Amino acid sequence: MQNMLSSIDYVVECRDYRVPVTSINPMFEEALGKTRRLVVYTKRDLGAEPRSSAQQTAEKTIKKFDSSSAVFFVSSSSRADVSSILAHLRNDAEGPDKLVGCRVMVVGMPNVGKSTLINNLRNQGVRKAKAVQTGGQPGITRKIGTPVKIIERDNGAHVYVLDTPGVFMPYVPDAEKMLKLALCGCVKDSVISPVTLADYLLYHINLHNPGQYQRWSQPTNEISPLLDSFARQTGLLAKGGIPNIDLAALHFIQKWRSGELGRFILDDLQAEQRRIEDGIENDVGISISQALKAERMSRKQPASDS
Repeated sequence: MQNMLSSIDYVVECRDYRVPVTSINPMFEEALGKTRRLVVYTKRDLGAEPRSSAQQTAEKTIKKFDSSSAVFFVSSSSRADVSSILAHLRNDAEGPDKLVGCRVMVVGMPNVGKSTLINNLRNQGVRKAKAVQTGGQPGITRKIGTPVKIIERDNGAHVYVLDTPGVFMPYVPDAEKMLKLALCGCVKDSVISPVTLADYLLYHINLHNPGQYQRWSQPTNEISPLLDSFARQTGLLAKGGIPNIDLAALHFIQKWRSGELGRFILDDLQAEQRRIEDGIENDVGISISQALKAERMSRKQPASDS
């Protein structure tokens, strides 16, 4: 990616609406330098109820984090959201010469919706079918794609976009941020125990609306009985009718990812805004390899005697 920036005229940085601060990759700030850029927060429909006061308040705050860039919010199925991005690119995205086509690179963390955005831009911009593969797990895009036309101009100075593999930060500032990214699917589900993730999700659901899981349990802070009940009621059983707790946890998480267990933002926007204003940074980091090692070690340790 770094080698290609000399031939790139514009950058679209995608971030996940549900983790608008945590999905910022600081590597991009250094790599992109002064390249013209706009920021797109994807999966808007999963982070707040449409047209709600919570959505309006969140977006007003999020825009303050990127005062030097144009900021857009997109839902996966909203044509209006995509149209606004196309309109901006038509006016702002140009090559070094107005008669030369413009090359736009789409970057972001794994599985934040880069490929989906490109397909939607192409579909609305030039009325063509999807050009890049999409999927629900990180790692679908493995190399920089070929240029895809999204805007046609009469003078031939068309606008093309290039998809790029998701770039994960080498160190996540703290363990909770790793949990947030994993919960949103930016990290493969095999990296962190699904029960641990489901437990963290339960904490957030309880902050917003415990009634979201009332089909399977009364309000609770304990994930184990909730997953046990969830597994039994949804038929996620192992041999002998024993609840498959790990599988139940994965299904529970997936329900939230699809918007069935509430639509809310995981980041504390007000706290993050204060932290940014105060210039506070956290130097403690955890890498993917460290997370994998910790998970393997926890599985090897025998259960303690009660």
